[in-house]
Amino acid sequence: MSSPILSYSRDFFEEQVKPLLLREFPEETAQTAFGIWGYGSEVLGLDDDYSRDHHWGIRINAVMPDALHRARRDAMTAAVEARLPDSFRGIELEVGKTPGKGLSLDNREAFLERTIGLLHAPTTEAEWLSIPEEDILHIVGGEVWYDPSGVFTSIREVFQGYYPEPVRRRRIAHWCRYYSGMGAYALKRAILRDNDLYSVTTFARAIKLGVQLAFLLDRVYFPYDKWLWHYFERLPRMADRMGTLVAEAVKLATPWARKLELLDAISDVLDRVMVEDGLLQPHAPLKGSPTSGYRLMESAYAEILRGLPAEIRTLVPVWDQIPFERFHSGYVAGLDEATWRGLLNLTPREEGA
Repeated sequence: MSSPILSYSRDFFEEQVKPLLLREFPEETAQTAFGIWGYGSEVLGLDDDYSRDHHWGIRINAVMPDALHRARRDAMTAAVEARLPDSFRGIELEVGKTPGKGLSLDNREAFLERTIGLLHAPTTEAEWLSIPEEDILHIVGGEVWYDPSGVFTSIREVFQGYYPEPVRRRRIAHWCRYYSGMGAYALKRAILRDNDLYSVTTFARAIKLGVQLAFLLDRVYFPYDKWLWHYFERLPRMADRMGTLVAEAVKLATPWARKLELLDAISDVLDRVMVEDGLLQPHAPLKGSPTSGYRLMESAYAEILRGLPAEIRTLVPVWDQIPFERFHSGYVAGLDEATWRGLLNLTPREEGA
């Protein structure tokens, strides 16, 4: 999918910003990559009418080396902003989470650190496992329009090649454990104990992990939760195999006992695919327990771990967006109260309302 903002921003860059930069800052421009990437639904082509109430508009992302950014960003930003209009084709220029209106000149190393937690593309299996998967889309999503040095493009290409196979298998093993042990098994116990709060939290965790496993099996990076379903529907194999099960399971009207049956059916689908793909050895059908449920994916977890290189068996994949949250905390703390509440669309409540 493509966003109108993406195409308008590309035209804005080609028609107004790029000629100015090449004329006035040719050396700096030669070391900078320009396009749209990073945060925002428009990067994924998924922005809609609801997306327009904050951080939405014409935008150009740009990344340059750290030393150049420190030395020249302010001068370049001032020169560009002095010559640009407030809007392009009727759409306002965006002021995003990094300084700059319309054009955001960013430090390349800092951008990488706050997304993937590294200053460079991963070179070891341990580095690959340290990256939250959702944040990889902030690197590979969107488009690069101009990158004379090719540095940022080469980093994107590393990620576009997907995980090294041992890393993918380690992540699959971890997701199997959590889908089963913290999901299906936990839901079984919650139902037996009539614990609705635990049922809600553990089911939500399980269905998310099950869908994310489908992405890993189809070798496609998964996005953060909000866009999981939209991307899941596009998966080449697993959407057809799991789609109807997931769609029924997430309906609020589906009873807990049926939700658990559907998680177990998803376990069977995942198991069959992993056998087909050679991640698991063929095996006789298994059944679960009246008290523990159907812990099939934990059996897969152990088998996959045993086939991994010893040095990564105990490396736990990072699955929380820790680098991004570190950046976001600093961003929010730097805003005044009125600006932050404006971004949240919070307005004073009338007395008595």
